Formats: sequence, structure tokens, C-alpha cells
Amino acid sequence: MMRQLKARLLSLRDLLATAWWIVLIVGIGFLVAYQFVEPAPPNKISISTGSDAGAYYLFANRYATILARNGITLEVKTSVGSLENLERLRRGEVDIGFVQGGVVAPKEDQESPNESGLRSLGSLFYEPVWVFYRSEKPLDRLGDLRGKRLAVGQDGSGVRQLAQQLLAANDIPVDKRLLSLSALKAAEALQQGHIDAAFIIAAETAPVVQVLVRSPGIKVMSFAQAGAYQRRFPFLTKLTFPQGVADLVRNYPPEDIKLLAPTANLIVRDDLHPALQSLLLQAASEVHGQSGFFQDVGEFPAYKDRMLPLSPEAGRYFKSGPPFLQRYLPFWLAVLIDRLIVLLIPIIALLIPLLRIAPAIYNWRVRSKVFRSYGELKFLEDDLSQRFELAKVAEYRRRLDALDAEAAQLSVPLAFTDLVYTLREHVNLVRCILDKKESQA
Repeated sequence: MMRQLKARLLSLRDLLATAWWIVLIVGIGFLVAYQFVEPAPPNKISISTGSDAGAYYLFANRYATILARNGITLEVKTSVGSLENLERLRRGEVDIGFVQGGVVAPKEDQESPNESGLRSLGSLFYEPVWVFYRSEKPLDRLGDLRGKRLAVGQDGSGVRQLAQQLLAANDIPVDKRLLSLSALKAAEALQQGHIDAAFIIAAETAPVVQVLVRSPGIKVMSFAQAGAYQRRFPFLTKLTFPQGVADLVRNYPPEDIKLLAPTANLIVRDDLHPALQSLLLQAASEVHGQSGFFQDVGEFPAYKDRMLPLSPEAGRYFKSGPPFLQRYLPFWLAVLIDRLIVLLIPIIALLIPLLRIAPAIYNWRVRSKVFRSYGELKFLEDDLSQRFELAKVAEYRRRLDALDAEAAQLSVPLAFTDLVYTLREHVNLVRCILDKKESQA
């Protein structure tokens, strides 16, 4: 029993002595590959939206519900609007933000370095420019608002920036008649007759829009020059608010209304984990992929507004859909396997060829113990055949006995024991040659 245990231990020692350099090479490969492994995604991220009465806030909460199913907590932070969302993103206060199209002028070279550190995950939906007004006479041009009291959104909001752009294009100056009011306050002031018109940029599902389209005495401007605005401001899209789409019974609106609309865009910091970007795009597809007043099924998300470079993850998503593993596995498991693959591929690439040559090296290492004795035996045989001296017979026998004893004590795995016995037979063969030489002397 002890002899078998000793043989196994010796075999294990030989194996380890052979395999240590394989372990070393694979270990170095592991360390190199680990440098390219993405860290695990955080389980908590934040998004900057808009007011708690706006569509951004409602959509963000729907995102939060979807992400929660995958173990990710989305903290929803209200804000004044798109400009504040951008500033929060640039300062690193949030990871994600809704930004209205046109707020940032697109760079001519989308391939140049992105100095802002921000990326777009694409456009999510159209945000119509609603110009609600009170007037007996229908108004269809912004120039008709000259001299009237206008609510143009709060400072720091995208609606204020766009409203001022459109009014400036109509030579309407910025003065005290342009009031800084939030959407809800503007709606209330318009209903009470304190202002004449209000610019509101929001999805058709936004509560403030739903309230105003049903308010008596309040009308929506149909842009007679919608095509011209679209040419001058490329980030705007000309839309049609179909007759009766808001209320079939009351037939509201009573006729098709021409609207202008930027898109709402999902902007992220470019260091946001790629797996979370993919998860956000899946949530966006679930929330915004259906048909609506102004969009077709599957039209969004899409890269429509090029104010910021598109995230590479979003580019892959728009081309091929969600990552393969995330289609069939829970998010956490897909991320884990994806990270392991980065490690396993280079390790396997090293391990397979190394394991192929390892048996040959192990075989050579064990056989080399026996072959060293064969070298000494060959020298002795040459001495007997070419330089035999009768006076050295005792020395010859001592050398043969030493070789025989060395062979008997060789520690080799059981699978190689035949080599030892063959060596001892060859020692006896040389001993017979010595006996013959001695008898003939």
C-alpha cells in the first residue's frame, strides 16, 4: 500500500514539474485578458427628466419599472428641462438624460473626438411644438403673435431655447412680454386669460397637452409655413395632427393641424456600462416602439437627431437588436457570461495547444530518467569492446552493480515501469559480455 502511494505521489510530482510552466503561461494569459474585461455594471443609475407633470418624467418611471425587473435601480430626478439635463450629464451628476432635439448644434465631423463626454442612444419620440392660443381669429403664423403675451418656458428649458429661435426668425424680439412659465403654470395662465399664447413642447400623451386640447376657447396653431421651418431648422420634422384624432365624438381637432416637432433623445455619459446602454435601449423599444398620433410601429428608437455622436452600443442595437445572450438569458446571467467569455477565449486558445504538447513533454521527462542510465551503460560497453583490461574487471563489475542498483531505485509512474525492467535486462546483457571477456582473457 505504501509503495503504491509513494508511486502515485512521485507520478504527481512529475506531472506538476511538467505542468508548472503551462500554469504560468495560462496565468499570464489570464492576467492579460482580465485587462480587457468590462467591470460588472452598477446596480443603481440615475436619469434627469423634466418636471413631474411632463412626459419625460412619466417615461422615466416606466423605464424604472422595466429596469427593476432586471435588478437595476433607476433614480428619477426632475429638472427644469433639457439644458439642465445636459449640464447635469456634463458634470457627472446623472448617468442618463432626456434632451430635446436642436438643443445642441450637431458637429460636422461625427467621427472626431467627443469633447463633451456624452453619447446619444437615439431619438425616442416626436415632441410637437404646441402653440396654444386664445383668439377669435384663427392664427397660422408665428408673426401673428407679435405684441402678445407669450409663455415660452422656463430658463434652462429646451422649449424656451426653441421658442426664442422661432420667434427670432419672425423678428419678434425678446422682451417683457415673453414670460418664463413652466408648462403647467402656462396652461393655467392661458385658461384664465392672463396670457395670449403658450409654447409647449411635449408628447401628445403629456397631461398638460391633454388638458389644453380639451379646454374650451383654446386653439392649437397650425403652422402654415411648416415646410419652410423644416428647411431652416433641420432638427424639426413636419407632422400632421389628424382631424378628430384627439376626440372623435367632438371631432377635435376639426381639421388637420400642421405641427413642427423636434425629437426627444436619450443621452448618456460615454462611460455608462455597455450592458446598461443595451438594457436602456430595450426599455426604450418597449416604451416607445408602439404606434402613436405621429409615429409608426417600430419607428423609434432611431438615430434621427445627430446633435451628439451615436453610442457604439446603440449602433449595434439598431443594426442587430439586443445582444445574443440578453435575448435568452436574465440580464445578470447574460452579463456574467459575457464577461467570462472575454477571459475564457484567450485562455482556451492558449490551453488547447499547450495541453496537446504536455503529454509528449511528460513522456520525455519520465523517459529521460532512464535514458541517463543508458548513457553510462553505453560508455561501459564501449570500454569492454575497445579498451578491455583484465585488471579492471572488478571496477567494471562495480559500475554494472551501481547501474543495476540505480535502475532498481528509479521512481517512474507504473505506466513506464517496463522501461526500468528493460534497462536492467540490458545491464545484465553487458554483464554477460564482461563474463565472456573475462573467460577469454
